[in-house]
Amino acid sequence: MPENFYIAIEGPIGVGKTTLARLIQKEFEAELLLEVFEENPFLSRFYADREKYAFQTQIFFLLSRYRQHQAIPQILQCSTLVSDYTFAKDRLFAHLNLTGDELEMYERVHAILAEKIITPNLIVYLRANTDVLMERIAFRDRPYERAMDRDYIESVRAAYERFFAHYDQCPLLPIDTNELNFVRHLDDLDYVVRRIKSVLQEGIYQAPLLRLT
Repeated sequence: MPENFYIAIEGPIGVGKTTLARLIQKEFEAELLLEVFEENPFLSRFYADREKYAFQTQIFFLLSRYRQHQAIPQILQCSTLVSDYTFAKDRLFAHLNLTGDELEMYERVHAILAEKIITPNLIVYLRANTDVLMERIAFRDRPYERAMDRDYIESVRAAYERFFAHYDQCPLLPIDTNELNFVRHLDDLDYVVRRIKSVLQEGIYQAPLLRLT
């Protein structure tokens, strides 16, 4: 296991990325990098009218995520890092929400910024079916997510499945969270931590992604 390493938690909206990142931070004596999506002034309007506000929302996220990731090399010089997202997710959402000239413009900007992004040592990919995601989104009850429809969450879940089915940029650890509760059940958290440590010790590992129904 490297002295300082970079773990990124990924998965669809509502799967528990931030929760798990906060819980494992202490275990790995790590710095924590959390996505600051609340600062996006277009987000609530995007969920109300995705077609109208998709481009503004996506460009703001792209630049915000890029700015956050510029601090990663300095952090890794003195500490392990746990993040609740990857820079790669930005392009995944762009291809869900943008088309035509807007997508073309996005791709030009993204290509320039992505050259300077550090790849994680490990991505922990949290998976859940759409019904579970909708339940978790409703439970946390963020105001700007109340208008979110099930079809959009299903499209996000499916996009993540396609993206990680052939992902080979770094080691990937898929974890099915349908029956896991990291907060209430310490055994569930211990299970995830043990799997992360095992992958970091053994090196590159990628389990086949079984289809979620």
